[in-house]
Amino acid sequence: MQRSGFRFFFPFRVRYSEIDGQRVVFNAHYLTYYDVTITEYFRALGFDQYEDAKQTGEDFHVVKSTVEYKAPILFDQEIEVGCRVGKLGNSSMTFELAIYLKGGDQALATGEVIWVNTNQATHRPARVPDHIRKLISDREGREVS
Repeated sequence: MQRSGFRFFFPFRVRYSEIDGQRVVFNAHYLTYYDVTITEYFRALGFDQYEDAKQTGEDFHVVKSTVEYKAPILFDQEIEVGCRVGKLGNSSMTFELAIYLKGGDQALATGEVIWVNTNQATHRPARVPDHIRKLISDREGREVS
């Protein structure tokens, strides 16, 4: 994924608690970086997931997550995680993510996280509301479908 394809980034500095014996980020932490970045993406949109879920009775569930490790990320490196919504279906949205060294262009890892909007009473998929679709399209600078 090209860095230029992302309009949103969130920064991290790799902490000692995130590395393994080789001083490389332990694999499970990549998903944490992705999850935090998605949360910050929505914060930047001005969207409060928890308040919205209380009001609507709907919330998102992760149904798929993938990580492709391309190069090691090391202790104390400053990284930036790019996030975009690549696909917005009827009830699902697909986040595309990539990790770069601060200011760098080479993706050290890429990933995908798929959410499904779900009615919390029935546990059935529900259409992603129009106000969320608009926030995402405005942020991405294009219609996402």
